[in-house]
Amino acid sequence: MSHRLCIAPMMDWTDRHCRFFLRLITKQSRLYTEMVTTGAILHGKAERLLAYDPAEHPIALQLGGSDPADLAACAKVGERFGYDEINLNIGCPSDRVQEGRFGACLMAEPDLVARGVQAMRESVYLPVTVKTRIGIDEKDSYPELVHFIGTVAGAGCDTFIIHARKAWLQGLSPKENREKPPLRYDVVRQLKIDFPKLKFVLNGGITTASQVDGHLAEFDGVMLGRAAYENPYLLAEADSRWFGETGALPSRADLVEAFKPYVEAELKRGIKLHSMTRHILGLYQGVRGGRIWRRYLSENAGRPGAGLEVMDGALQAVQEIAAAA
Repeated sequence: MSHRLCIAPMMDWTDRHCRFFLRLITKQSRLYTEMVTTGAILHGKAERLLAYDPAEHPIALQLGGSDPADLAACAKVGERFGYDEINLNIGCPSDRVQEGRFGACLMAEPDLVARGVQAMRESVYLPVTVKTRIGIDEKDSYPELVHFIGTVAGAGCDTFIIHARKAWLQGLSPKENREKPPLRYDVVRQLKIDFPKLKFVLNGGITTASQVDGHLAEFDGVMLGRAAYENPYLLAEADSRWFGETGALPSRADLVEAFKPYVEAELKRGIKLHSMTRHILGLYQGVRGGRIWRRYLSENAGRPGAGLEVMDGALQAVQEIAAAA
């Protein structure tokens, strides 16, 4: 099971439409669902929450929760739905998450996290991984982090995805917690030295292919978040550059055409065009025509009855700009 390149779970972003589009760009990178709480799965509509297209494999289900029995039950549901991995969120710092006693606040309860991991591992054959921070609030010393990792690893978790920032549970918003606490790659580097039998995937502040190259020389994998969402074509070279695949890179226009059959099928199911095209606004990021692409889709995809003609119009507008260059 390779975690060489992963796409981060991001609330309200990495839904099934987003993941399908990303899978058109890279076949090998590991995709993650948005965090789904145990309560939502056990007391909500699991079919709606956990549905995905078979093309999305390899795909991991990220759970949010703290009760070992609930986590075990939800891991079983994830296994039944065919996910390739169960990932436990110990990194989200939002107030709502803290009130539910899951996310980053659980770094203060390593024994409880370990019991959750053990319960899941005893319930499913899937690998169980943990995504976490390097500390929270004043509990951010390296010995405390070592204790957390060691305790959870003792329950059978051998792969940790580390967002290399601490989280302030009070005083910073989730957005600020993604940006303000300083990145400490050195801390994750030391974990790799001190726990040589464990796998560590680095997350946080990675935005370019060359940065991925550098980190893969030291870590077992890299997780991209906002960079992959805001500039998805960054992933076009992923399979050849980091997985040894061969073949020509798809053009941006190729990806739009490949996405259209999926969009058409979803439109027939009653899904609004904007729900899908919002995930491709960044496709032309950094290249000529990118602004008109975003504007055309933003202004037209939300209109009543909007269909594939909007995608065609946006693509034509970009191609006309390129031809005039």
